[in-house]
Amino acid sequence: MLCAIVADAKYRTIKVPHMADSITEGTLKSWAKLVGEQVEQDEEVASIETDKVDIPVNSPVGGVIRELLAKEEDTVVVGQDLFKIEEGATAEGGAAPSAPKAAEPTPNEPVATPKKSEPAAPAAPAAQPVAAPKEAPVKESKPAASASPVLFGTAERSERRVKMNRMRLRISERLKQSQNTAASLTTFNEIDMSNLIDLRKTYKDDVLKTHGVKLGYMGAFVKASTHALQAVPEVNASIDGDHLVYYDYCDVSVAVATPKGLVTPVLRNTERMSIVDVEQEIANLGKKARDNKITVEDMAGGTFTISNGGAVTFLVKLKEVIEDPRRLLLSV
Repeated sequence: MLCAIVADAKYRTIKVPHMADSITEGTLKSWAKLVGEQVEQDEEVASIETDKVDIPVNSPVGGVIRELLAKEEDTVVVGQDLFKIEEGATAEGGAAPSAPKAAEPTPNEPVATPKKSEPAAPAAPAAQPVAAPKEAPVKESKPAASASPVLFGTAERSERRVKMNRMRLRISERLKQSQNTAASLTTFNEIDMSNLIDLRKTYKDDVLKTHGVKLGYMGAFVKASTHALQAVPEVNASIDGDHLVYYDYCDVSVAVATPKGLVTPVLRNTERMSIVDVEQEIANLGKKARDNKITVEDMAGGTFTISNGGAVTFLVKLKEVIEDPRRLLLSV
């Protein structure tokens, strides 16, 4: 993501870029470049962690980093000065070969050593201290073995404090906000999925061979939900102040688990998709999320959410986060 530039007398000040309409701040997680290092145009300089995704900060110009205006783990806001760069400069690579000169006096040493070796000969009587081995009894080795005492009943109990990332903090905030503000109602319905199971068994190999994607159940869930949203427009709507906003399109959010937390990328215009199209798009968005390449735009909007908790966790998933502007969530 390119940054705003502020011209300086010698350097250019790069500001924290605009990230998304709903994101005004983030946490500076790491610097990819340090002071004095060369940076190419569009090369990543820093990474900012937001409530949804990690956003790379790229340099809009090539040059040398001269000053970092924020530290790692600092909270930075959009438009804040981030770092200074000297445009067009090249990093200095000074090489001082002064070390090999220190090796030059070595040939002089053997010339002086034979003269000094002659008076060293009378030092032979120094072999008299034969009594030295008497002073080294075997008893000294015994205390060395007992130098590692064994302690019983001293099992260590330690604690670790790990700072939560912004995504997990936001998930917990949204969960509490949804609990406080949404008059939510949870209902359970059992359906006969034998026909869908048979359909998947019959065509899953052909779909994988023809389209290169596995035929799961989410494609059918998304298409069934899309038909329901079109049949009942009040479900595919949101409240904006004292107005109801009805959407003529269906954007369905699908929950995807990542190492940092749960994200909900959006399937756009599912009313135009087939079941295979839905499966392909879910696979693409899931891969982007797991590779940490998901963008804010991929998760913006959405009028309906589907969370696939699986058959094991379905009965315990009683509380789901209904995020604005969505008004309905399907857990399967």
